[in-house]
Amino acid sequence: MNIYKQIEAAIQAASNIVITAHKSADGDSIGSSLGLLHFIEKLGKKAVVCHPDKAPDFLDWLDTTSIILMDENPEEVTAQMQQADLIFCLDYNATNRVGPEMQTLLEAATCKKIMIDHHLNPEEFPTITLSETTASSTSQLIVDLIEQSDNLELLDEKIGTPLYLGILTDTGSFRFSYVKPRTHEVLAKLLEAGVEHHLIHEKLSDNNTETRLRLQGYAMSKKLEILYENNVGIISLSKEELAEYNYKKGDTDSLANTVLSIKGMKAAIVFTERDGIMKISFRSKGVENPVNVLAKEHFNGGGHANASGGMSDLTVDETLEKLKGLIPQYFPKG
Repeated sequence: MNIYKQIEAAIQAASNIVITAHKSADGDSIGSSLGLLHFIEKLGKKAVVCHPDKAPDFLDWLDTTSIILMDENPEEVTAQMQQADLIFCLDYNATNRVGPEMQTLLEAATCKKIMIDHHLNPEEFPTITLSETTASSTSQLIVDLIEQSDNLELLDEKIGTPLYLGILTDTGSFRFSYVKPRTHEVLAKLLEAGVEHHLIHEKLSDNNTETRLRLQGYAMSKKLEILYENNVGIISLSKEELAEYNYKKGDTDSLANTVLSIKGMKAAIVFTERDGIMKISFRSKGVENPVNVLAKEHFNGGGHANASGGMSDLTVDETLEKLKGLIPQYFPKG
């Protein structure tokens, strides 16, 4: 029995299925969770999605109201996790990625756990691990699960729409180097299933608020620093600056890619002061300019070669100076 059939068998045998994903929800964690949920429902089973926190508002069109949030309803999430006889761990490779509260519940759970993920260096906590680091996204792996378990006929627009969204966002609209022929083969299957890709692009891109655009304009015009010798751009935003523009989760998500679009840029780094720490987004171009090593070695983070995250407990100014000191080591002149 291949691993995809094993996962299907685990779904069919379970009575209380919980789908989890990492803290600080993004398009792939939301997309893979909802896509898997709808697939499980098509198999005639029931499941619930429990996430650490809310997705950014610009993803609300996906109808994320079915997701139970740990930071809003801890009693319900606790009950679901304790009753579960199967827990899916989507889009994360270590238990600490779900936040301390859910990590405690996840590690205490003695039921079967299934990891489906595409990040490097997965921990060995799950019962079944589907880890494919060359995949574009976890959402792509959910399509693989549907196809390789011989259930492709179940794939429809309801299942496929969040999965397309997950692939779209995690590949930077298909721009990153880890987009392979298989990625486009999967996209074709989603379109054949009825997914209206143009509407997804519209709902994702044409969904700005005035304050979001004003914040991004301020960041680009007043806070962008370019290290021309290294071809790296940095934006730093304090909690006061975020508050001035009525910041909401997701408002700065596209800034790093905007900086990276400047001619000649090798990498872009954006960090914001939130919840008492600096949350850092690293983006870069090409296999010769990885950012995941910098994120892992100095900012308690990691991820993909060209798209990673990290954090710093220093002040805004201290974090900025630390980055400036490190960049020449990782992005030398020339």
